[in-house]
Amino acid sequence: MTGVERPKLLSSGNPQIPKGEGDAPVQAYIAAMPGWKSDIGRRLDEIVERISPGVIKAVKWNTPLYGKNDGWFFSMYCYTRYVQLTFMRGACLSPVPPGKSKVEGTRYFNIYEGDELDEAQIENWVEQASRLPGVAL
Repeated sequence: MTGVERPKLLSSGNPQIPKGEGDAPVQAYIAAMPGWKSDIGRRLDEIVERISPGVIKAVKWNTPLYGKNDGWFFSMYCYTRYVQLTFMRGACLSPVPPGKSKVEGTRYFNIYEGDELDEAQIENWVEQASRLPGVAL
């Protein structure tokens, strides 16, 4: 280590990153994602930037958020065994991401170690999500 402390991991396995606006806190979050999850985070960040140029980024509640002027449309979160993708208006996507949420309209998609990342499907969901009204958090 170069004298810079690595962020602590919460009990869920998620990096504890200070709240912040812009790309820098999101990149700090991605760098702090443990093991194989950091590569997934980097690839997801690249997908969102490619699909939605000018995307607004922030870290709130130890979660990187992606949005536009009217609110957030996508986030990710680390758990011990997987990375969870959150589509704030996921129930409106086609096909609908499989993970249900207690929050109306929100849907999840989990990526586990060793999963083949279906980038085409994720790009499709991100593109659809970016065209829907954002969600204020």
